[in-house]
Amino acid sequence: MTSEIKQCQNCRQNFTIESEDFQFYEKVKVPPPTWCPECRTIRRFLFRNERTWYRRICDATQEATLSMFTQDAPFPVYELNYWKSDAWDPFSYGREVDFSLPFLDQWKKLFHAVPEPNLAQKNTVNSEYSNYVLNLKNCYFVASNDTAEDCAYTFTFVLNARNCLDAHISRDIEWSYEVVDCYKANKLRFSQSCEGCVDSWFLYDCRNCTNCVGCVGLRNKQYCIFNEQYTREEYLTKLKELNLGSFSGLTAARLKFEELKLRIPRKFAAIIQSTDVVGDDIKQSRNVRGFVIRSNSENVRYSYRVSDSKDLWDAFVSWNGSELHYETMACSGQRIFCSALIYGGSDVSYSYNCFDCQDIFGCVGLRNKQYCILNKQYSKEKYLTLREKIIAHMSEMPYTDARGIVYRYGEFFPIELSPFAYNETIAQDYFPSNEESARKFGYSWRDREKRDYKITLKPDSLSDHIRDVKDNILNETIACEHAETDCGEQCATAFKMVPMEIQFYRKMDLPLPRLCPSCRHYGRVKLKNPLRLWHRKCTCAGAKSGNGVYTNTISHFHSSNHCPNEFETSYAPERPEIVYCEACYNAEVV
Repeated sequence: MTSEIKQCQNCRQNFTIESEDFQFYEKVKVPPPTWCPECRTIRRFLFRNERTWYRRICDATQEATLSMFTQDAPFPVYELNYWKSDAWDPFSYGREVDFSLPFLDQWKKLFHAVPEPNLAQKNTVNSEYSNYVLNLKNCYFVASNDTAEDCAYTFTFVLNARNCLDAHISRDIEWSYEVVDCYKANKLRFSQSCEGCVDSWFLYDCRNCTNCVGCVGLRNKQYCIFNEQYTREEYLTKLKELNLGSFSGLTAARLKFEELKLRIPRKFAAIIQSTDVVGDDIKQSRNVRGFVIRSNSENVRYSYRVSDSKDLWDAFVSWNGSELHYETMACSGQRIFCSALIYGGSDVSYSYNCFDCQDIFGCVGLRNKQYCILNKQYSKEKYLTLREKIIAHMSEMPYTDARGIVYRYGEFFPIELSPFAYNETIAQDYFPSNEESARKFGYSWRDREKRDYKITLKPDSLSDHIRDVKDNILNETIACEHAETDCGEQCATAFKMVPMEIQFYRKMDLPLPRLCPSCRHYGRVKLKNPLRLWHRKCTCAGAKSGNGVYTNTISHFHSSNHCPNEFETSYAPERPEIVYCEACYNAEVV
């Protein structure tokens, strides 16, 4: 089948369904989507609240808990350990299918009846303030982490971290601070897209560098400052002059580093050891289109945060050998369709927060079950017959939301069924919006709780150097630098330090931050390119970059002519960075 242009039900913009998309839809027996890829991504994101937490009462124990759900959530919320226990039975909420009503109307009633856990945690020790986490010890305010110890403010796809603060999408890191997309790092500070780097500050796109400051695109270097080579003695003298333990010295170095980043070519996309791929941040994968696709993934489209999986279309967070997913959010297993929070199992459709189940359709909160529909048990024969009848019914009598958008079989859960507001979810991280725009598309919005902190210290009153910080800083309520602005970054307006932070800053010779944890997180997210692609040409113009800023060090394959290579990139055409194709980039950097 050839490609086909459709109009998105949600944003009304045209989008293309490619021939290989049709092949996949035929393989898994779903109709083509009616939403464009970006709107489908946002729709899935709306069902994941990683970092917005509330104090609320457990509906079972009546004890106070920390929760990702507000007190007015549409369903009961149980403290996690109680939710995991046998004190309640998900089957008690089971119901028969009523073919006089749209199936998703019935699923909505089940969804609003079955209790949900206050947070998503497994194997955590002394890490109460965490969500969507696994294997934590002594962590504070972390989300979407797997295997971390003595960490704080590490958000989103941080794996195997120890003694780290303020990290985003990084792996195998120790004693690091404000890092994004870093791998195998130790004592790395304010750095992005680096691998194997040690005891350095302000690095971008560096590999195996040690004792460097403010460098871009270096490989296997030591004692470099702003891409200039020094001896060890010269480096130590210059490092002392930079005075990076002070906020003023750090700010000056950051400005010079940001200027250097615009003068050095960068590769059009972070694609490593991969073939036939389109997107960004893709490693060791084949035949994929998406973002943050890692570790031997294959045949993946329109997806984000995938590892060790294959044959996925429209997946968000899939891992551990997952296969044949369509329109899923945080699912692992085989043949998972239009579902969220499915951990293990196979042949699951339109289900939510189920563990190790097989052959279930429209279920919520089940564990180790098979042949269930709407939390009701059936024989294998009855289940298979009823399943096919429901699929036909979902197309004949579809769910219609408040905006008049129609949801037939094959569409993910309607956005109005999300238990979260737009600005509570990671949709706000990667597709930032305001209340007016969000409500225009039918997304809900939650006003931030009014904060009336008694500020005891303004950010400009903080000690400039970490050596001058006294222990009584732990008693201060510090105003965020963004408190008086409309930064759009879910600003907490004020924050307090915790002991592990002060110890960390002193050990790492770091000045105190002036922004609250939320604003710092958004600052890291902004360092990442958007989850969008543009078709562009290489900006190498022969001997120099197209803007004349950078002079090539050697002759490229196209000699004095403009490079003919074109590509899909997450760098928008109007951005100021020098964006080279792989061949031109390798000629300069490698």
